[in-house]
Amino acid sequence: MPECLNCGGFVTEKYVRVFAPDGFTDVRVCPGCEDVVRDGASVREARSKRV
Repeated sequence: MPECLNCGGFVTEKYVRVFAPDGFTDVRVCPGCEDVVRDGASVREARSKRV
């Protein structure tokens, strides 16, 4: 099953297909991650906590 490489949370295969870089089977950041966010092709620390 696909998972978030940051928090280990479950993500769907559709989410991986859309947000993971080519060749990856897991995503680097998911919507449940409060400490980091996707920023274009990279990942950065969140400036503020998500609600």
